[in-house]
Parts: sequence; structure tokens; C-alpha cells
Amino acid sequence: MEVLVTGGAGFIGSNIVDGLIEAGHQVIVVDNLSTGKKENLNEQAEFYNLDLRDQELKKVFKKNEISHVIHHAAQIDVQHSIKDPLSDAQNNILGTINLLECCRAYNVKKIIYASSAAVYGEPDYLPVDEEHPIKAMSPYGISKHTPEHYIKMYSDLYDLKYTIFRYANVYGPRQDPKGEGGVVSIFVDKMVAEERPVIFGDGQQTRDFVHVYDIVKANLLALDKGDNILVNISTQSRDSVNDLVDYLNQILPYDLKAIYQEARKGDILHSSLANGKAKELLGWTPDYDFKDGLEQTVGYYSK
Repeated sequence: MEVLVTGGAGFIGSNIVDGLIEAGHQVIVVDNLSTGKKENLNEQAEFYNLDLRDQELKKVFKKNEISHVIHHAAQIDVQHSIKDPLSDAQNNILGTINLLECCRAYNVKKIIYASSAAVYGEPDYLPVDEEHPIKAMSPYGISKHTPEHYIKMYSDLYDLKYTIFRYANVYGPRQDPKGEGGVVSIFVDKMVAEERPVIFGDGQQTRDFVHVYDIVKANLLALDKGDNILVNISTQSRDSVNDLVDYLNQILPYDLKAIYQEARKGDILHSSLANGKAKELLGWTPDYDFKDGLEQTVGYYSK
């Protein structure tokens, strides 16, 4: 297959690119390098330094015979979306529409879209399944959910197949503690350097942490399975931020106490996503539990 990966220089996207190339696919990467890094790029991928909103995107499709699109380019910072909802919407909604127009014009067979658990907001029940009400608590949650509707519409109108993934909290190699700011990468970065981590709130808030290699696995499966479905990708487990600090102290050779500060607006208190649908429809199961995944991640950051 000839696969276009948007955001392919970023944390999740670059890991997916590596997986695609290892599986023998031809890969094209589009990334504006606003948060992605050149050092993440696989040498075997063809790279275009381009914003998704740019009309030059059409030339990438015209030049290449792209059969599948894996769409991970996005503005992903919740706090930034609250401060600047306009740029958040321009990136995540308008960028996706421009991409879909290219898919339509150049007869792409399928798009795989990375949505987010943020669309659900504060859960009514746990684990959250795909039928849970949409109650986004931030502009980011809204801007990740809105493209889901456009994708389904393009599927109905133009027979563009899709798989939509709603990811739990992804962590692992290449996550940038200074940029994308996933709590795992931030805490690992600090604690490897023997600095105390900062927790916003009391640390009892829980998350469903899923390793990036399990995300890669789901995307590869979706290339030829799971057409026109929306599924959570998660471990269906819950670990608190305090647990995260405890686990890291068990892995690292010292005992660092967290610094507690006031909770932030827009942050969800508890989150865990049901993954039964992904198991049933894709044949996907996570390979990493949180402790094993943390050990692998600490090893990466320690280097």
C-alpha cells in the first residue's frame, strides 16, 4: 500500500510510520514540524514539510498514488485550545476538511483518523464505551470530535472508507515532555533527572494509559480491517497520577515526592475506555500493561 501519514514526524505518527515501513508499505509523511521533529522521521519515508490547511497539499496527492491516509496531525494541547480556540479549530477542523477534499479528489480508499477520549468529557460511567454521550470539556475535545462527523459524511457521499479511533492516554518513546506534554513523558523526564514531579490536583485523578506500540498495532490492523467503524483504543484499566509516581520510584533508584498544585480547568477527573469493540471488530488487544510499558519508556528516556 502507499500510505500518507499526517503528523508523521510527531510522537504517535512517527512510530506508526516505522511500523508501516517495517510491514513493507510505501510511506509519505506530511508534517509542518510545529511539534514534530525531523529526527523522528524515518529515512525511507518521503517527507513534505507542509501544513494540512495549505492548498499545496493537493500536489502531494497528485504526485503520489495514495491508497490510504492515516491522520494524526493535530493541535493536541488542551490548555492551548482554551487560550486560543480559534487556532485549535483551524488546525483540527479546517485541516481535516482540506485533507478529506484531497481524499475525495484523488480516490483514496480509506482514512484512519485519530480522535480522542477528550470527546467524552467527564464520564457518566466507567469504563466509557463508544455509546457514551459526547460532553467535551475543552475546545480541543470539540475540535477532535467535529472531524468524525465530516469523515462519516464523506464516507456516505463519496464511498470513502474510514476507521475512527478514540485513544486513551498514549505514552511511550518519542513523546516530547517539553512540547506535547503527556503526563508520563513529563514525569519520566523530570524523575530520570532526579527532579520532583508536579501534580495538578490531589493526584487521585485516574487515566487509562495505552502504550504507543499498541496504537501502532491498531493502525496497521485498520489498513484492511474494521471499515466504517468507530472504536476506543485503550487498556480498559485505571491508574492514578499518584500511582504513576509510585511506579516510577519503583523503577528508578531513588524516591522522589511529588509537588502538589491547584487543579487545572478542563482536566477530566477520571477516565477509562472500554476496548471490547476494538477486540471484537479489529482483533486488537493491548500487549503492554502500564508497569511494563513504563519500564520500556524509562529505558528510552534514560538513553
